Amino acid sequence: MKKNSIKYSRMNGEVQRELSKIIAQDIKDPRIHPMTSVVSTEVTPDLKYAKVFVSVLGTEEEKENTRIGLKSAASHIRSCLAKSLNLRNTPELTFIIDDSIEYGVTMSKRIDEVTRHDAEEGKNEE
Repeated sequence: MKKNSIKYSRMNGEVQRELSKIIAQDIKDPRIHPMTSVVSTEVTPDLKYAKVFVSVLGTEEEKENTRIGLKSAASHIRSCLAKSLNLRNTPELTFIIDDSIEYGVTMSKRIDEVTRHDAEEGKNEE
């Protein structure tokens, strides 16, 4: 399977969707934060390995605990994935904490603050 093919991108999307469902519903590890979402996945073309980018809305400690919890539950998550997806190979999962959503929220708040500040200065000048 080529890395830029439609089949490859569809496979990444399907793995991401199933992993989101498994993490939200099947995993009962208390270390995994309830506000955990799968941002994206990168499955190798041979379906042997997958990088799973996970976003956690919480403190640094909660993020680290979630990463450790997901790492320890990786074999169970992989077996659930094998049952739900009919693949020749079920990829070995590597979980990576992704801060892009949190960064976006922070930048959005900063932009709102700047526009609010500029609007207030505009009113004061008149």
